[in-house]
Amino acid sequence: MERLNQNKESHRLWHRLNERFVKAMATYHLIEDDDHILVGLSGGKDSLLLTELLAERAKILHPRFKVEALHVRMENIHYETDTSYLQQFCDDLGVTLHVRTTRFEVEATETTERLRKQKQPCFLCSWNRRKIMFNLAQEMGCNKIALGHHQDDLIHTALMNLTYQARFATMPVSLKMRKMPLTIIRPLCLIPETDIKIWAEMQGYQKQQKLCPYETNSHRTDIKQLYDALEQMNPEVRYNIWGALEADNKLMEE
Repeated sequence: MERLNQNKESHRLWHRLNERFVKAMATYHLIEDDDHILVGLSGGKDSLLLTELLAERAKILHPRFKVEALHVRMENIHYETDTSYLQQFCDDLGVTLHVRTTRFEVEATETTERLRKQKQPCFLCSWNRRKIMFNLAQEMGCNKIALGHHQDDLIHTALMNLTYQARFATMPVSLKMRKMPLTIIRPLCLIPETDIKIWAEMQGYQKQQKLCPYETNSHRTDIKQLYDALEQMNPEVRYNIWGALEADNKLMEE
C-alpha cells in the first residue's frame, strides 16, 4: 500500500511539473518546430529535471524539436559530478551527452582582468562554462540553449538586482543573443524549487560527488536567506514578486 501511495504521489507531482513546463513553453513561446536545443547539464537536480522534461516532450510530435546535453567539467574547481551517471541518465532518455573540460580562468586582457577584480568566483566560473556552451551550440547548429533556472532563481535574482544594483529585473525567460544566432531559454521558470527537490528524492537523482566550494559564499546565498524570511512573513510573497515581474514585463527579453 505504501508503494502504491508513493506511485500516486509521484504521478501527481510529475503531472504538476510537466503542466508548469508546458505552460511556460506556451506562455513565453520557448520552443518551436525544428528547434535544436542544447541543455546545460551540470548534474544538479534542476538540470536533471530539465533534461528529463525536454526529452519526454521531444517524443511528442508537436512541436518537433531535438535535444542534446552538455556537461562542462572544471579542472581546477573542486566540485564534481559522476559523468558515468550522467551518461546513463541521458542514454535512458535517448539524449546525446557531450562532455567538455575547461579551467576556472579567463584570458589576461584588460577587460577580463577587470572582471577578476570586480566579480565573484561564481560569475567567472559561469563565464567560462557559458563560453564552452556557446561555442559547442554553434558548432552543432543548435539555435537554443536551455538552462535549468527555476522560479526561485528568477525571484532571487530580482531581489539581488534590487538590493545591490538599484533596478528591478531578473534573468529573462527567453533571451535572444545579439552577437550569435542563439536564444537562451529557461523552461523551468514556473516551477518552484521545492517541487524539484521532492521529485529528485522520489526519482533517486544522484547528487553531485563534491559541491562547489563557493556556493555558500555569495550574494545569492544571502538573498536566498532574505527571501526565506520574507516567505515566513507572507506566504504569498512568491506570487506577489512574480506578478510584479510580469506586470513590468521583466520576464521577457529586454
